[in-house]
Amino acid sequence: PTEAYKVVEEIHEDGTPSSKTFEHVPSEIGAEEAEEVGVEHLLRDVKDTTVGTLSQRITDQLMGLKGLNQKLADMKKYLEKVTAGELPINHEITYQLQDIFNLLPDVTNPCFVRSLQVNTNDQMLVMYIASLIRSVIALHNLINNKLANKEAEKKEGDKKEVKEKKEEKSDTKKEEVKSK
Repeated sequence: PTEAYKVVEEIHEDGTPSSKTFEHVPSEIGAEEAEEVGVEHLLRDVKDTTVGTLSQRITDQLMGLKGLNQKLADMKKYLEKVTAGELPINHEITYQLQDIFNLLPDVTNPCFVRSLQVNTNDQMLVMYIASLIRSVIALHNLINNKLANKEAEKKEGDKKEVKEKKEEKSDTKKEEVKSK
């Protein structure tokens, strides 16, 4: 089941900014069995986007920051052109920019700075502990492997000794039989 909507812009006569609402569009999606099988096959290969390597997450964050920088540069160019009189004032864009600036956090607030530092420290502590645990597990596995190798060598040595004793006994019995 799917639902589709389209954006409808409502323009107000009293000069207030226009607003956008969604209007329902009736829709239906159909597929034949072969198409359904193909889609299911493709979906099996789709990776879980919540899981990723650390380098992938950092790359994604870097790309997001680059995109944000580009958008901020575009806003700056627009505002410079409006102040220079090259472009007319668009009140809708001005309202949107005002909303953006009103939603920005106050990074000079000591409470915000402190909570950000605590959050960062907590995340770094978790990463540090995880690294320590991986190291301890690796050392534990190394020790277990060494012990297992020693036991295998000991068992092999014991088998050789038993075999040598059997050979000695058989040799002594043969000598006794020959001497009789």
